[in-house]
Amino acid sequence: MRPDILYPQSQEGFFLNLPPYEYAIETASWLFEQPEFLVLLLTAPSVHNPLCYTEKRLWVERHFGFEHCHRLIISAHKGLSRGDYLIDDKTAGFGQEDFQGQLIHYGSAEFPNWASVKRHFVALLHRMATGS
Repeated sequence: MRPDILYPQSQEGFFLNLPPYEYAIETASWLFEQPEFLVLLLTAPSVHNPLCYTEKRLWVERHFGFEHCHRLIISAHKGLSRGDYLIDDKTAGFGQEDFQGQLIHYGSAEFPNWASVKRHFVALLHRMATGS
């Protein structure tokens, strides 16, 4: 990668080689296994890198397996997607502010890491199971 480029994300291989956040793969994989949830992977494209569409798809296969590639949605307008929860590291810019469900702001004080995101969903599943 070349840090001197104005848009580093425009380089071939940028998205394919992004390392996952710590505990993100384990948390997402756990969520995939929960029958109470339909988990989709919503990501925004980079208009500076048309290869990002392919690279993001290959990234999902590399980290989750081919069987989870059907979960991938690439959209610059996340607010158009419907669901109960959106886990995102940004609160605006790609329609996150228009999402009708609950935005779980990864990296915030409430959700500083993926372990805290998992704890949130473990507690939610417990409340759903107990009716409390």
